[in-house]
Amino acid sequence: QLQLLESGGGLVQPGGSLRLSCAASGFTLDDYAIGWFRQAPGKEREGVSCITSSGGGTNYADSVKGRFTISRDNAKNTVYLQMNSLKPEDPAVSYCAARRYQPCGSTWPRSQSFASWGQGTQLTVSS
Repeated sequence: QLQLLESGGGLVQPGGSLRLSCAASGFTLDDYAIGWFRQAPGKEREGVSCITSSGGGTNYADSVKGRFTISRDNAKNTVYLQMNSLKPEDPAVSYCAARRYQPCGSTWPRSQSFASWGQGTQLTVSS
């Protein structure tokens, strides 16, 4: 059974950094583009970043460009989201999601385009 498990969330001060991990089990990530999404209380889920199956292509939301970096290690079956310069508006539950045989393209910010999801990890930014 295809499963994704996020980890690495927690409490960080404004300006701080965290790295989220998305580990896959029950399948290999090689054929899957992976997206990171986040959802703050009372807000819609938004696309944060996407990486192609090979890792050769990445996309970012304007709100995180220059601060977040997505990467993957297919040998470890894991995708990462390095988050730097965290802001008070960044807190949310972060989710990773997978879709097979598709690049990120222009549809990646749409959560409906991803079939498999993890349970999420909480990020809190507070001094």
